Amino acid sequence: MTAAPWYAAGLRFACARCGACCTGAPGVVWVDEQDVVALAAALGMSTPEFEGSYVRREGVRRKLYEWPSGDCVLYEPNSQSCLCYQARPRQCRSWPFWERNLTSEVAWRAATELCPGCAGGELVSLERIEAWRAL
Repeated sequence: MTAAPWYAAGLRFACARCGACCTGAPGVVWVDEQDVVALAAALGMSTPEFEGSYVRREGVRRKLYEWPSGDCVLYEPNSQSCLCYQARPRQCRSWPFWERNLTSEVAWRAATELCPGCAGGELVSLERIEAWRAL
């Protein structure tokens, strides 16, 4: 029998749309074909056009470009939002329910220091957390 995870009662989260997860230290946003198609459509571009402007290949994988500052290429600083928020990549949609943030309460608290959305908002059930985590 497997013990219940430390977050079995759920965790609070609501995206604050602050851009903290989109800006700052360099990171990698991996995208798959489904992400690329959705992002291209959201920007009114063809898939090849979107890939040529926003995507870099690394081996067989694809990732979004980032600005020299480390900010995501899809982050719009004037509006402090993603150009494609409703179609954002799976990796972005699943934040903060990433494995590294769910390993312990300490790891979750570290995520709350980076992301104001982790400190409040609606109670997200264990079932929803596990569904996001599975992405």
